[in-house]
Amino acid sequence: MQTLSPLETAFEQREATGQALPLPSDLAHLYGRLAFPPAPVERPYIISNFVETLDGVAVAHADGKSLDISGGNEHDHMVMGLLRACVDAVIVGAGTLRDASEHRWTPDYIYPPLAAAYRQLRQQLDQAPQPLNVIVSSSGHVDLSLPLFHELAIRSVLITTVQGQARLQEQTLPPTLHLLVAGEQGPLQARAIVETLSRWQPCQRILIEGGPQLMGRFMAERLIDELFLTLAPQLAGRDANELRPGFVSQQLFLPAAPRWGELLSLKRAGSYLFLRYRFT
Repeated sequence: MQTLSPLETAFEQREATGQALPLPSDLAHLYGRLAFPPAPVERPYIISNFVETLDGVAVAHADGKSLDISGGNEHDHMVMGLLRACVDAVIVGAGTLRDASEHRWTPDYIYPPLAAAYRQLRQQLDQAPQPLNVIVSSSGHVDLSLPLFHELAIRSVLITTVQGQARLQEQTLPPTLHLLVAGEQGPLQARAIVETLSRWQPCQRILIEGGPQLMGRFMAERLIDELFLTLAPQLAGRDANELRPGFVSQQLFLPAAPRWGELLSLKRAGSYLFLRYRFT
């Protein structure tokens, strides 16, 4: 943390971002001001966070392993931790879980040097020690022996269909895992996911971290309020063998229903750009 420089703010719509969060001094020094408007009456406020290359690649693999598009950039990990620290739940798809089978979607896991500051922020926001880790799987093809489901310090939730529930119950359900059903069969709709989770555990803010298909469903149903996008200064490329999607997949918006974002802030660290957009 001592060597991490603050993000440089090049542009910010302060009047459009809402009430500032009570960031501890370390986080305020590194990120600056972070504010969110109140959640809508009918649902949580939903933000998303992705990192993408200059040519629009958000997911890439090599030797069967998922690549860190940011190249392990500390500022990107710091921002990921900050966003996780200020939400009640982090939602990812089962494909993202398979790609990062050892991962835990908590602030301190992605950026340990600021663990104490993240904990302090959650205490000041009157939140649980760690955000809910929510996995979405319509099919129920999830390995329940993965470390996440046996982590006592993290509450994990798996949202699936009736068919997926039957498949999952063929395994031994870990005592720390809560299984929720959001539909008869897949693919699950984004609104059904949010409503099912909210009935079980009311949330003020939710973070979507992927993958692209899940993000596409949330965008298609206009449930993403804000996008935090890290632009990594590299070209990944594509070929016929690996299409390498961007952060939205399996949805077409242009030309019939384009999604336009409003730029809220632009920060930088070296050649990395940290963009924040609002969607209506």
